[in-house]
Amino acid sequence: MSANDKTAGAAVPALPQSVLSVQGLTVSVPGQDLVKALSFDLAKGETLAIAGESGSGKSITSLTVMGLLPPQVQVTSGAVQLEGRDLLTLPEAQMRQIRGGRIAMIFQEPMTSLNPVMTIGAQLIEAITAHEALPRAEARARALEALTAVRISQPERRLRQYPHELSGGMRQRVMIAMALALKPDVLICDEPTTALDVTVQREVLDLLHDLQRQMGTALILITHDMGVVAEMADRVIILRHGQMVEEGAVAQIFHAPQAQYTKDLLAAVPKMGKGEGAELQISVEPPIARLTDVQVRFDLRGGLLQRVTHRVHAVEGVSFDIRAGETFALVGESGCGKSTIAKALVGLVPHQGRIEVGGQALNALSTAERRRLTRDLQMVFQDPMAALDPRMTVGDLVAEPLLIHGLGTPQERAARVAELFAQVGLPPEAMQRYPHEFSGGQRQRICIARALALRPKLIICDESVSALDVSVQARVLALLGDLKRDLGLSFLFISHDMAVVENICDRVAVMYLGQIVETGSRAQVFGNPQHPYTRRLMEAVPVPDPAHRRPPLPRLTGEVPSPIHPVGQGPQRVLLEDIGGGHLVARADAQSQAAA
Repeated sequence: MSANDKTAGAAVPALPQSVLSVQGLTVSVPGQDLVKALSFDLAKGETLAIAGESGSGKSITSLTVMGLLPPQVQVTSGAVQLEGRDLLTLPEAQMRQIRGGRIAMIFQEPMTSLNPVMTIGAQLIEAITAHEALPRAEARARALEALTAVRISQPERRLRQYPHELSGGMRQRVMIAMALALKPDVLICDEPTTALDVTVQREVLDLLHDLQRQMGTALILITHDMGVVAEMADRVIILRHGQMVEEGAVAQIFHAPQAQYTKDLLAAVPKMGKGEGAELQISVEPPIARLTDVQVRFDLRGGLLQRVTHRVHAVEGVSFDIRAGETFALVGESGCGKSTIAKALVGLVPHQGRIEVGGQALNALSTAERRRLTRDLQMVFQDPMAALDPRMTVGDLVAEPLLIHGLGTPQERAARVAELFAQVGLPPEAMQRYPHEFSGGQRQRICIARALALRPKLIICDESVSALDVSVQARVLALLGDLKRDLGLSFLFISHDMAVVENICDRVAVMYLGQIVETGSRAQVFGNPQHPYTRRLMEAVPVPDPAHRRPPLPRLTGEVPSPIHPVGQGPQRVLLEDIGGGHLVARADAQSQAAA
């Protein structure tokens, strides 16, 4: 069975040759069941998706199968059988042989799974020799074969490199190579593409599908991304609070869901081509922010004397403005310069060119003037837990900007915080709690409340919903829309998720290697994409419909383009051409060499 055999309305077929069977599994901590009476079978060559929100028990289930539960978490009942052998009864010495050899796992964040002080080759060889008594030369050849199988560029060179020298997509390929080097019967993928850009995600999913077809490996895919589920799965299990609420063939789950929770989960998925709302009318007022030919470069030193040898051209000649009451989106892959622009806009990195906020150029302001300007400009980051001090109550965290700027009496600040909590949909009693007592979506609401404290004119959202579950993401996006309508706020929305951007933005700019290659209104860019890179981003977005068949995406070969150039050289500066109505596109025949 493969992911291409999906038929609308098909019943769940009888499972041939069940390789893994989970029966009545209950996993608990004192006073709470994390997984409750879960049962499923996995056939050879099948892809089973386990979907649900954070806290639903997806990862706990995978850790139970792998025998990696932390000490305070216990299996209280049930069985996990690998070809009839109950893994829960095996001693650790025997589980070590099964773990990696028969059942392998790919985790969400490859950087935390790879040893930073060992080369890629050493780690692959170690994984192979731990299970097979091979001479080092033969193990190295097997490691090289595994890297070649996952289509990583220059595999021989990658063996000698360290994890930090590889991109996120390359590190995930290394993890896949390590998992598949011993040809396991079962491969568990726990959110393997959540942190990846949409084009890299597409390549990794295509790679997993190809390798599964070639090797016949059974795949358990754990995710909250229903688009990924639709493209990869044969069967789907929907979990909520540790319990299975629905199970069925992928076509049945998407086209005829039975449980209300499943229906709600599918309804919250942002879809391409569903951008709603009237086009924003062009404001006659001066823009809230304006960037003109902005450049951000970082020096790299090397050699015995540590001289500057190369420069990172993170942002190269970017110009745009953000109007009153609009949401302007910057989209592109990691490393394209989106977040660097946000940091330059709030004064966190030095820049060349001109950045104006409220008509004032940042470079011309004194320190005191810059501090006053921050009242008009606030930022919401990707990881709310990293942005909140765990030792402070959330009420104090939201009040902190008011305290820093010396605004109001203690009573007035407390009243303002209560008002802000009401605006973002949190009860006033939550003000006395600490960040760890909230869910991810609630923590992001607290960050938004803090950003609103000084009544700013512009809020920068830097990947502020990318790590959230789809239903939580939908609620946060709805909140941002309400705040924009009620308070007249402007937003700079930074994301690599084209489906989310289409559903929230008024205007959008697509960035590639530090430059804008296409910009215009939502209707112009999404309704008539002109640049090949824009089209590639859109084509890579997973479609939450198992009946959808995407045309093959050309596989990228060779070295990944880099924004790093030797001193005295620089990237080619693209020129944007207006093809009508303010829709600007970089033309291949309209380029000039950038000044170094």
